[in-house]
Amino acid sequence: MLYVWLKVLHILFVMAWVATVFYLPRIVVNMAEVGDVPQVQARLQLMGKRLYRFGHVMFGLAVVFGASIWIFIGISGGWLHAKLTLVAVMMAYFIYFGMMLKCNPSQLPTPKALRWVNELPVLLLAGILYLVIAKPF
Repeated sequence: MLYVWLKVLHILFVMAWVATVFYLPRIVVNMAEVGDVPQVQARLQLMGKRLYRFGHVMFGLAVVFGASIWIFIGISGGWLHAKLTLVAVMMAYFIYFGMMLKCNPSQLPTPKALRWVNELPVLLLAGILYLVIAKPF
């Protein structure tokens, strides 16, 4: 029963973190589109900073419950290393967009370029889900 609750909590916090990973780049795209409108920029930066902080908390809780499963249940395999590598790449992506919140709007890439980069987490998540479900190695 402990395993089930640990897994439920891990999945819950992973879902919350992934939602922030998906939404944070949209805020940066909006910052790039709006240009130099101080009130809108301030509002978007505030929203982004709060979301970024929330994302870090959700990631931390997901790690705590994921590590608990790993320690208490003893999950192992090459698939786990591959999954954790993809999670690390997704976390680096999240941090990169968190740093973009501090940029001057004129320093941001174009909204079109940001929209293309915005699709990367979907691919990473697909890989993570495949590894977790199929456990291919």
